[in-house]
Amino acid sequence: MIAIVDGGSTKCDWVILDHNWDIAFKTETIGFNPNIIDVSQIPAEILNNQQLSENRFQVNHIYFYGSGCGVRENCLRVEDSLKKVFTNAKITVKEDLTAAAYSAYNGRPAIVCILGTGSNACYFDGENIKRELPSLGFLIGDEGSGCALGKLLVKNYFMKKMPPDLHKEFTEAYNLNIEDLIANMYHNPRANAYLAEFSRFIVTRKEHPYLQHLVFQELKNYLDYQVIPYEESKSSEVNFIGSIAYYYEDILRSAAADLHLNIGKIVQKPIESLVEYHRQYILPNLGI
Repeated sequence: MIAIVDGGSTKCDWVILDHNWDIAFKTETIGFNPNIIDVSQIPAEILNNQQLSENRFQVNHIYFYGSGCGVRENCLRVEDSLKKVFTNAKITVKEDLTAAAYSAYNGRPAIVCILGTGSNACYFDGENIKRELPSLGFLIGDEGSGCALGKLLVKNYFMKKMPPDLHKEFTEAYNLNIEDLIANMYHNPRANAYLAEFSRFIVTRKEHPYLQHLVFQELKNYLDYQVIPYEESKSSEVNFIGSIAYYYEDILRSAAADLHLNIGKIVQKPIESLVEYHRQYILPNLGI
Protein backbone atom coordinates (compact mmCIF):
# COMPACT_ATOMS: atom_id res chain seq x y z
CA MET A 1 0.00 0.00 0.00
CA ILE A 2 1.06 3.59 -0.68
CA ALA A 3 0.00 6.52 1.49
CA ILE A 4 -0.14 10.04 0.04
CA VAL A 5 -0.77 12.73 2.65
CA ASP A 6 -1.55 16.42 2.29
CA GLY A 7 -0.77 17.72 5.76
CA GLY A 8 -2.14 21.14 6.61
CA SER A 9 -2.03 22.93 9.93
CA THR A 10 -5.69 22.21 10.58
CA LYS A 11 -6.00 18.66 9.18
CA CYS A 12 -4.26 16.00 7.11
CA ASP A 13 -5.96 14.41 4.09
CA TRP A 14 -4.84 10.79 3.59
CA VAL A 15 -5.27 8.69 0.44
CA ILE A 16 -4.18 5.05 0.60
CA LEU A 17 -3.53 3.29 -2.72
CA ASP A 18 -3.50 -0.47 -3.24
CA HIS A 19 -0.93 -2.41 -5.29
CA ASN A 20 -2.73 -1.37 -8.51
CA TRP A 21 -2.51 2.31 -7.48
CA ASP A 22 -6.27 2.40 -7.07
CA ILE A 23 -7.71 4.18 -4.04
CA ALA A 24 -8.20 1.72 -1.17
CA PHE A 25 -9.59 4.36 1.17
CA LYS A 26 -9.48 8.03 2.15
CA THR A 27 -9.38 9.41 5.66
CA GLU A 28 -8.43 12.43 7.79
CA THR A 29 -6.44 13.21 10.92
CA ILE A 30 -5.68 16.45 12.69
CA GLY A 31 -2.91 18.61 11.25
CA PHE A 32 0.67 17.55 12.04
CA ASN A 33 2.48 20.89 11.71
CA PRO A 34 5.59 20.36 13.87
CA ASN A 35 5.75 24.08 14.64
CA ILE A 36 2.34 23.87 16.28
CA ILE A 37 1.86 20.43 17.84
CA ASP A 38 4.18 18.18 19.81
CA VAL A 39 5.24 15.55 17.26
CA SER A 40 5.15 12.92 20.01
CA GLN A 41 1.35 13.13 19.67
CA ILE A 42 1.43 11.99 16.02
CA PRO A 43 1.59 8.20 16.61
CA ALA A 44 -1.38 8.28 18.99
CA GLU A 45 -3.42 10.41 16.59
CA ILE A 46 -2.75 7.96 13.75
CA LEU A 47 -3.54 4.90 15.88
CA ASN A 48 -6.77 6.59 16.93
CA ASN A 49 -7.84 6.40 13.27
CA GLN A 50 -9.26 2.90 12.78
CA GLN A 51 -8.50 2.58 9.06
CA LEU A 52 -4.90 3.75 9.41
CA SER A 53 -4.33 1.62 12.49
CA GLU A 54 -5.68 -1.54 10.85
CA ASN A 55 -3.56 -1.09 7.70
CA ARG A 56 -0.36 0.31 9.20
CA PHE A 57 1.74 -2.80 8.54
CA GLN A 58 0.58 -3.05 4.90
CA VAL A 59 1.79 0.44 4.03
CA ASN A 60 5.24 0.28 2.40
CA HIS A 61 5.58 3.84 1.02
CA ILE A 62 4.46 7.14 2.53
CA TYR A 63 4.65 10.51 0.78
CA PHE A 64 3.90 13.13 3.43
CA TYR A 65 3.70 16.81 2.48
CA GLY A 66 3.20 19.01 5.50
CA SER A 67 2.88 22.54 6.79
CA GLY A 68 5.91 23.43 8.86
CA CYS A 69 8.11 20.92 7.03
CA GLY A 70 10.15 23.49 5.13
CA VAL A 71 12.99 22.98 7.64
CA ARG A 72 14.98 19.73 7.49
CA GLU A 73 14.90 19.28 11.26
CA ASN A 74 11.10 19.34 11.22
CA CYS A 75 10.98 16.87 8.32
CA LEU A 76 13.11 14.44 10.33
CA ARG A 77 10.93 14.87 13.42
CA VAL A 78 7.76 14.09 11.48
CA GLU A 79 9.43 11.19 9.67
CA ASP A 80 10.56 9.68 12.98
CA SER A 81 7.03 9.95 14.39
CA LEU A 82 5.50 8.30 11.31
CA LYS A 83 8.05 5.45 11.48
CA LYS A 84 6.83 4.57 14.95
CA VAL A 85 3.49 3.57 13.42
CA PHE A 86 4.30 2.58 9.85
CA THR A 87 7.23 0.32 10.68
CA ASN A 88 7.42 -1.31 7.23
CA ALA A 89 7.25 1.87 5.18
CA LYS A 90 9.80 3.94 3.32
CA ILE A 91 8.86 7.49 4.30
CA THR A 92 9.38 10.73 2.36
CA VAL A 93 8.55 14.00 4.14
CA LYS A 94 8.51 17.29 2.27
CA GLU A 95 6.88 20.67 2.84
CA ASP A 96 3.31 21.45 1.78
CA LEU A 97 4.61 23.83 -0.89
CA THR A 98 5.91 20.80 -2.81
CA ALA A 99 2.44 19.23 -2.71
CA ALA A 100 0.95 22.49 -3.95
CA ALA A 101 3.41 22.62 -6.83
CA TYR A 102 2.60 19.05 -7.84
CA SER A 103 -1.15 19.57 -7.47
CA ALA A 104 -1.29 22.76 -9.50
CA TYR A 105 0.99 21.54 -12.28
CA ASN A 106 -0.70 21.60 -15.69
CA GLY A 107 2.30 21.01 -17.92
CA ARG A 108 3.56 24.60 -17.84
CA PRO A 109 5.88 26.47 -15.46
CA ALA A 110 3.92 28.66 -13.02
CA ILE A 111 3.94 30.52 -9.76
CA VAL A 112 2.21 28.25 -7.23
CA CYS A 113 0.48 29.70 -4.17
CA ILE A 114 -1.01 28.26 -1.00
CA LEU A 115 -3.91 30.14 0.53
CA GLY A 116 -5.44 28.11 3.34
CA THR A 117 -4.97 28.28 7.10
CA GLY A 118 -1.51 29.64 6.24
CA SER A 119 0.04 30.99 3.02
CA ASN A 120 3.12 30.49 0.89
CA ALA A 121 4.37 30.71 -2.70
CA CYS A 122 7.00 29.29 -5.04
CA TYR A 123 7.89 28.92 -8.74
CA PHE A 124 7.64 25.42 -10.24
CA ASP A 125 8.97 24.58 -13.70
CA GLY A 126 7.74 20.98 -13.68
CA GLU A 127 10.85 19.55 -12.02
CA ASN A 128 12.37 22.14 -9.73
CA ILE A 129 10.86 24.35 -7.06
CA LYS A 130 12.32 27.81 -6.60
CA ARG A 131 11.62 29.80 -3.45
CA GLU A 132 12.54 33.46 -3.28
CA LEU A 133 11.11 34.12 0.16
CA PRO A 134 10.97 32.40 3.57
CA SER A 135 7.78 31.42 5.37
CA LEU A 136 7.52 33.72 8.38
CA GLY A 137 4.67 31.87 10.08
CA PHE A 138 1.38 33.18 11.35
CA LEU A 139 2.79 35.70 13.82
CA ILE A 140 4.37 38.02 11.24
CA GLY A 141 3.66 36.29 7.90
CA ASP A 142 0.91 34.17 6.31
CA GLU A 143 -0.58 37.15 4.50
CA GLY A 144 -3.95 36.47 2.88
CA SER A 145 -4.50 33.26 4.83
CA GLY A 146 -7.49 32.17 6.88
CA CYS A 147 -5.46 32.98 9.97
CA ALA A 148 -4.67 36.50 8.71
CA LEU A 149 -8.33 37.14 7.87
CA GLY A 150 -9.40 35.78 11.25
CA LYS A 151 -6.94 38.04 13.05
CA LEU A 152 -8.19 41.08 11.15
CA LEU A 153 -11.80 40.23 11.90
CA VAL A 154 -11.24 39.71 15.63
CA LYS A 155 -9.10 42.83 15.90
CA ASN A 156 -11.70 44.98 14.15
CA TYR A 157 -14.45 43.50 16.32
CA PHE A 158 -12.79 44.34 19.62
CA MET A 159 -11.53 47.72 18.40
CA LYS A 160 -15.08 48.59 17.24
CA LYS A 161 -14.13 48.99 13.59
CA MET A 162 -16.95 46.76 12.31
CA PRO A 163 -20.22 48.17 11.00
CA PRO A 164 -23.01 47.79 13.60
CA ASP A 165 -24.82 45.04 11.69
CA LEU A 166 -21.72 42.85 11.43
CA HIS A 167 -20.69 43.61 15.02
CA LYS A 168 -24.09 42.37 16.21
CA GLU A 169 -23.90 39.21 14.07
CA PHE A 170 -20.36 38.46 15.22
CA THR A 171 -21.41 38.84 18.88
CA GLU A 172 -24.33 36.46 18.38
CA ALA A 173 -22.21 33.96 16.47
CA TYR A 174 -19.28 33.72 18.90
CA ASN A 175 -20.14 35.41 22.21
CA LEU A 176 -16.40 36.04 22.40
CA ASN A 177 -14.78 37.79 25.34
CA ILE A 178 -11.25 39.15 25.51
CA GLU A 179 -10.18 36.69 28.22
CA ASP A 180 -11.00 33.66 26.05
CA LEU A 181 -9.35 35.25 23.01
CA ILE A 182 -6.09 35.94 24.85
CA ALA A 183 -6.06 32.46 26.40
CA ASN A 184 -6.50 30.80 23.02
CA MET A 185 -3.94 32.98 21.27
CA TYR A 186 -1.20 32.52 23.86
CA HIS A 187 -1.90 29.11 25.42
CA ASN A 188 -3.34 27.11 22.52
CA PRO A 189 -0.74 25.09 20.56
CA ARG A 190 -2.93 25.43 17.47
CA ALA A 191 -3.52 29.17 17.78
CA ASN A 192 -3.26 29.72 14.01
CA ALA A 193 -6.07 27.22 13.34
CA TYR A 194 -8.11 28.82 16.14
CA LEU A 195 -7.80 32.26 14.55
CA ALA A 196 -8.45 30.88 11.07
CA GLU A 197 -11.82 29.53 12.24
CA PHE A 198 -13.10 33.10 12.56
CA SER A 199 -12.62 33.60 8.82
CA ARG A 200 -15.62 31.31 8.31
CA PHE A 201 -17.74 34.24 9.46
CA ILE A 202 -16.75 36.04 6.27
CA VAL A 203 -17.57 33.25 3.81
CA THR A 204 -21.35 33.40 4.24
CA ARG A 205 -21.28 37.21 4.29
CA LYS A 206 -18.67 37.90 1.64
CA GLU A 207 -21.04 40.09 -0.39
CA HIS A 208 -21.07 42.64 2.44
CA PRO A 209 -19.15 45.73 1.19
CA TYR A 210 -17.11 45.97 4.39
CA LEU A 211 -15.98 42.35 4.17
CA GLN A 212 -15.39 42.63 0.42
CA HIS A 213 -12.95 45.46 1.09
CA LEU A 214 -11.28 43.65 3.99
CA VAL A 215 -10.69 40.47 1.94
CA PHE A 216 -9.61 42.43 -1.15
CA GLN A 217 -6.98 44.38 0.77
CA GLU A 218 -5.62 41.30 2.53
CA LEU A 219 -5.39 39.25 -0.69
CA LYS A 220 -3.70 42.16 -2.43
CA ASN A 221 -1.32 42.30 0.54
CA TYR A 222 -0.54 38.60 -0.01
CA LEU A 223 0.14 39.09 -3.73
CA ASP A 224 2.34 42.09 -3.02
CA TYR A 225 4.44 40.30 -0.39
CA GLN A 226 4.59 36.75 -1.72
CA VAL A 227 4.00 36.78 -5.50
CA ILE A 228 5.22 40.07 -6.97
CA PRO A 229 8.84 39.47 -5.79
CA TYR A 230 9.08 36.60 -8.31
CA GLU A 231 10.40 37.88 -11.64
CA GLU A 232 8.39 35.07 -13.29
CA SER A 233 5.12 36.62 -12.08
CA LYS A 234 5.33 39.09 -14.97
CA SER A 235 5.06 36.36 -17.61
CA SER A 236 3.83 33.14 -15.94
CA GLU A 237 0.34 32.31 -14.76
CA VAL A 238 -0.27 32.13 -11.02
CA ASN A 239 -1.98 28.98 -9.73
CA PHE A 240 -3.59 28.59 -6.31
CA ILE A 241 -4.24 25.82 -3.82
CA GLY A 242 -6.44 26.15 -0.74
CA SER A 243 -9.85 27.03 0.62
CA ILE A 244 -9.26 30.79 0.88
CA ALA A 245 -8.34 31.03 -2.81
CA TYR A 246 -11.36 28.87 -3.69
CA TYR A 247 -13.99 30.69 -1.61
CA TYR A 248 -12.81 34.17 -2.56
CA GLU A 249 -11.90 33.45 -6.18
CA ASP A 250 -13.74 36.49 -7.54
CA ILE A 251 -12.07 38.85 -5.06
CA LEU A 252 -8.68 37.19 -5.64
CA ARG A 253 -8.96 37.65 -9.40
CA SER A 254 -9.90 41.29 -8.89
CA ALA A 255 -6.90 41.90 -6.61
CA ALA A 256 -4.63 40.13 -9.11
CA ALA A 257 -5.95 42.24 -11.99
CA ASP A 258 -4.99 45.38 -10.06
CA LEU A 259 -1.42 44.07 -10.00
CA HIS A 260 -1.47 42.83 -13.62
CA LEU A 261 -1.15 39.17 -12.62
CA ASN A 262 -2.58 36.29 -14.65
CA ILE A 263 -4.50 33.85 -12.43
CA GLY A 264 -4.71 30.30 -13.80
CA LYS A 265 -5.78 27.19 -11.89
CA ILE A 266 -7.49 27.34 -8.49
CA VAL A 267 -7.82 24.07 -6.55
CA GLN A 268 -9.68 23.89 -3.25
CA LYS A 269 -8.36 20.54 -1.99
CA PRO A 270 -5.08 19.45 -3.57
CA ILE A 271 -5.21 15.79 -2.54
CA GLU A 272 -6.93 14.49 -5.71
CA SER A 273 -4.51 16.30 -8.02
CA LEU A 274 -1.63 15.28 -5.78
CA VAL A 275 -2.53 11.60 -6.15
CA GLU A 276 -2.76 11.94 -9.92
CA TYR A 277 0.68 13.62 -10.07
CA HIS A 278 2.17 10.69 -8.13
CA ARG A 279 0.56 8.16 -10.45
CA GLN A 280 1.95 9.95 -13.49
CA TYR A 281 5.39 11.15 -12.40
CA ILE A 282 6.54 9.42 -9.17
CA LEU A 283 5.10 5.93 -8.72
CA PRO A 284 6.29 4.63 -12.12
CA ASN A 285 9.86 5.15 -10.87
CA LEU A 286 9.35 2.84 -7.90
CA GLY A 287 9.42 -0.28 -10.05
CA ILE A 288 6.43 -1.83 -8.26
